[in-house]
Amino acid sequence: MRRVVLAPKSICEYEGLIGEEAVGEIRALAAPLRGARLLHVNATAYGDGVAELLPSLVGLKCGLGLEVEWHVLTGNASFTELTRKLHNGLQGMEVDLDPSDRALYLSTLEGNLEVFSRDWDYVVAHGPQPVGLLELLDGRRTGHWLWRCHVDTSTPGAAAVDFLAPYTGHFDLSVVSMPGYTTPNLHTCRTEIVLPSIDPLTPKNQALSPSLARQILGTRFGLDPERPIISQISHFDPWKDQLGVIDVYREVKRRVPNVQLALVGNLADDDPQGIEYHAMTLDHVAGDPGIHVFSTLDRLSRDELTHALEINAFQSGSDVVIQKSTREGFGLVVTEAMWKRAAVVAGRVGGIVEQIEDGVHGYLVSSVEECAECVVVLLEKPELRREMGGRARERVRERFITPRHLADYLRILRSL
Repeated sequence: MRRVVLAPKSICEYEGLIGEEAVGEIRALAAPLRGARLLHVNATAYGDGVAELLPSLVGLKCGLGLEVEWHVLTGNASFTELTRKLHNGLQGMEVDLDPSDRALYLSTLEGNLEVFSRDWDYVVAHGPQPVGLLELLDGRRTGHWLWRCHVDTSTPGAAAVDFLAPYTGHFDLSVVSMPGYTTPNLHTCRTEIVLPSIDPLTPKNQALSPSLARQILGTRFGLDPERPIISQISHFDPWKDQLGVIDVYREVKRRVPNVQLALVGNLADDDPQGIEYHAMTLDHVAGDPGIHVFSTLDRLSRDELTHALEINAFQSGSDVVIQKSTREGFGLVVTEAMWKRAAVVAGRVGGIVEQIEDGVHGYLVSSVEECAECVVVLLEKPELRREMGGRARERVRERFITPRHLADYLRILRSL
């Protein structure tokens, strides 16, 4: 495994957002855990929702006196492809998994056991990738083990459940994002619900004026800041339905002829499914000059800070932000856009419905036609966009920022 080294963060940095009393409550929650050794394990340090969450949570726990480390699994491209299949399978796709896949999975994890040469009081395994570690430790297990499942497992595929169930049953606790995500045979231990969060103090989520954001979209990405801009920011993935977003754009264009669409997302060299879906997206564009597709293999920066500022610009500078997911564990890109007072139109799926009350903080939709109609309404009514955006930001401040997430984790650790 590779350790991700982070500096401690002070909870006092958030006092202006949550108040002095809440800061004191978090300090009190953490006090009995001072000196506890906590290990987080996941698959990557960059590019997905877990990698977005952990820097702030780990840094704050360290700042509160816990001994926390974050380690990332090492594995080859075949392991990455296998865990992508497991991810899709957990979200309901029927995938093919055979004994050679299990052998690859376990042999890869065998090569990642060195971090367990020391004892841990708590281990949090994020996603399907590290779930098998506990099985391999056999009698060397120490501390309490938590499986943090970040995806929508309300209707998982049978193959993925059969693959992972022998391992998940050994955990002390399973943590999911929504009540409906608990599944017999997969979440067999005690289960807790923890809503994910964004850190409002990171560069991606700090204030960026719409005028400056649109200037960046014009100079850096070639969009016309004088014309309406709709965007979707997400991985290139069938679950994110970029093809459907293009269909929405075409419906909107019939009534708002000068509209522009930006499809923005991370894309890795070792993600064959993402590369394939990106190619399908480009084919679906069919040469329309009003559609702009940006990825980390193209115009979108791979430098972490620059990338964060670019995403901030798209979310802050778009007239409407779409997230037309067909399955979504939680949807932190929705949370980010809401925090920036964006007018959001999103799929009525998964954790998105926990974030948006339809017609209050944004719109929830279930079809191309419904999505297009809501986008047009928002483009034609700037005052409605501002009102919804204001309510959306307050919704996030109250429910979906890091300090609340941290407090939930501290309560769970204390309960074990």
